[in-house]
Amino acid sequence: MGEKTPHIAHAFWETGNTGLVILSQDWSSTRARPPLFLGPLNERFAKMDRLSPAECGRYCRYYRQKNSWVFTIRSERHPELLDRKVRVFLGGDFNEWGEAIGRSEWELKPISEVAETRYELRVPLKRIPKDRKFSFKFVTDKGDWLDVPDSAPNRISEGGVANFVFDPEQTGQHIFRFWTPDGYEPIGNEKIVWRDDQTEEVHELPHTQFLTLAKTKLELGALVEGDSTTFRLFAPRASGVQVCYSENADGSDLVTEALKERDGVVWEAIVPKNLDSYFYSFRVEGTSIEGTSHFDPSFAVLDPYAKACLGCRGPGIVVAPERLRKVERPFTPPAWHDLVILEGHVRDLAAHAPIDLGAEERMGYSGLRKWLRAEGSYLKEIGVNAVELQPIQEFDNPGREDYHWGYMTVNYFSPESSYALEPESASQVEEFRGLVEDFHKEDIAVILDVVYNHVGEPNHLLFIDKFYYFHLDDANDLVNWSGCGNDLRCDTPMGRRLIIDSLKHLVETYDVDGFRFDLAELIGIDVLREIEIELKKIKPSLILIAEPWSFRGHIQKELQETGFASWNDGYRDGIADYVCGKGSQDTVRHFMAASPGTTRFAAQTINYTESHDDHCWLDRITERPKHDGDDPTLLDRRRTHLMASILFASLGVPMLAEGQDFLRSKRGISNTYQRGDINALDYNRRFVYSGTHGYFRDWIRFRRSPAGKALRLDGGLREGYLEFFFAEGSSAAVVLFNADGSVGAPQLVYAINPHLEYADIACAAVRPRELLQVADQERFRPEGLGAALIPVDATHIYLPPLSCGLWILGG
Repeated sequence: MGEKTPHIAHAFWETGNTGLVILSQDWSSTRARPPLFLGPLNERFAKMDRLSPAECGRYCRYYRQKNSWVFTIRSERHPELLDRKVRVFLGGDFNEWGEAIGRSEWELKPISEVAETRYELRVPLKRIPKDRKFSFKFVTDKGDWLDVPDSAPNRISEGGVANFVFDPEQTGQHIFRFWTPDGYEPIGNEKIVWRDDQTEEVHELPHTQFLTLAKTKLELGALVEGDSTTFRLFAPRASGVQVCYSENADGSDLVTEALKERDGVVWEAIVPKNLDSYFYSFRVEGTSIEGTSHFDPSFAVLDPYAKACLGCRGPGIVVAPERLRKVERPFTPPAWHDLVILEGHVRDLAAHAPIDLGAEERMGYSGLRKWLRAEGSYLKEIGVNAVELQPIQEFDNPGREDYHWGYMTVNYFSPESSYALEPESASQVEEFRGLVEDFHKEDIAVILDVVYNHVGEPNHLLFIDKFYYFHLDDANDLVNWSGCGNDLRCDTPMGRRLIIDSLKHLVETYDVDGFRFDLAELIGIDVLREIEIELKKIKPSLILIAEPWSFRGHIQKELQETGFASWNDGYRDGIADYVCGKGSQDTVRHFMAASPGTTRFAAQTINYTESHDDHCWLDRITERPKHDGDDPTLLDRRRTHLMASILFASLGVPMLAEGQDFLRSKRGISNTYQRGDINALDYNRRFVYSGTHGYFRDWIRFRRSPAGKALRLDGGLREGYLEFFFAEGSSAAVVLFNADGSVGAPQLVYAINPHLEYADIACAAVRPRELLQVADQERFRPEGLGAALIPVDATHIYLPPLSCGLWILGG
């Protein structure tokens, strides 16, 4: 005998006093209402009505009507259907999924002429399997599968793909709406109880609709005021919370105190003592409900609002408010269109700095500060006006000496403790603030790479409330579109608040100038908009950058109407192909013009050809085997120069990676997230490849100068601003900047030939006597190159193989 099928398949709240119960099979229409009660007090429902089959279809996307199965969707749920230009088909196990596209017998049709309507398909009973369940979904004639919402009661995840489930035992007679007794207010532990003469079945009534609305306005964390310290933790489903604090880091004098529930969702304890510099953690108790929680009262939970902590496991450190003072005179970063960004890692930049540093200084903030201030400092020498630091919020490296990129955050307020000289004293607070101040003294803005799409290990938020803080699948397992094991639920009130509060803290306390959001697609466009609004109230000049993708999707187009710029991965891949002679005219036209169609204004694209991820630039394009560019060829170097010229001539914001200018190699290793030995910059390569280093510097200096203003377009691309000319049958190109004269700056002519043969490009705009050549593929002199000029006549520019040039028109 197999296990008996439970009567209740799903149950959930709709509003404050109504909900739905979905039974495992149809309930006979000739019988009274199902024997259902509201637990834990076993009260009868004030009212219970069966939904009509059509209403059931709204939830399950199918129902039975006489001799047909009706499959249905609503156009308002799928905006692409509103204009009637897209056709929709039913695909599933029974009809070979995508094979249904284009076949009229599987096409859903609108039932009315209005835009917001139902699409339906009626399928005779004989065409649908009657003795088994199967998966199905809806697909457009373009091959796009429509999403399956989390709220669908028959949603199932199969191999990471969400589908609907068809069950012949559920024909549309199996869903009931209930009303709670008059005056009843849900408290969060309700159950649906089935009780008949033979069985009693208790089904948890997930209060997740209420749970994910839970919020508080109370200040959270460890709060010192005078001779008192208040501990507060948002834990909406906890049954008990304790705080454990000590003056000694080893916990030898540990004191444990119970917190009291403050407002139904926040727990609080007030200690009549100033606990500045004390160490603390929480213990959270609760009941595990259908895998939606992960309480463990023995686990030391790091306070999400701790302003400093001692490693990824904690404990947190109480920090007095006077150490967290707001910056009085904030730095104003350059305008977006004037930015030139260098992406770097604190430890990579400091590890081999050619100055006198101690071993501990080379691991973090203090070493980087001294290197930044030193004569001949790389970060000053290269000439950028913004640095994008890889994550400095506390991350999950096991020990202080362990290297990590930092994309596994465990606390969003604390600067990384392993980068500090005295983390036990929370010196990271002052050290990181000092680093930002030092960058500002050099007129370099500080952008932080932040990770709000997932968290590292240990996963402290998991022990506070699994469902509230994380996306779960149907089995209540953590969803993993980030590829890092968990996806943060950013759209809950306190999820949003945690993100925004921590970002505001970094701006107000440390004077950070901007943020780059890792896998921003998982954060969501609505939350990103709220972040923009709240942060720009504090610092209107703030720089906001999104990595617009995840394994789930891409939101670059949606970001057009926001104040976010986007990392342009298409630029990275397209330019690598182009300089290797594999690109097209469209490639250079699109990427040098700020990727029109994906941007609203030119500076909305962050153009880059290398970042921390994947192969570095040189390893990507090298002629050497196994992607190991440690000993680059002459052709590798030439192509790097061509790339640099395109990068700094393209409209948009250029970003280079640390060491890219002196031909850094990662020896063919694509993922070096824990390889400090590989990532640490070898500054000796600046001397070995001084010409390349100087070429990058010269291009950056020119781009930022008044003479290079035409490359820094402020606003959207206007028709006529750029003119392109191409060699016939070739991707070699000439580009005229400021062709319409709309910018009060010299017109510029840029030319490039990535091929191994000569390119003669007809260019009507060229006036040879008015051209001053300032750069080619090896040299850059703003006053003009004195010899070996690229040939130009009244009609053509004659580009040698693997060459480029820049001219000032009228110079």
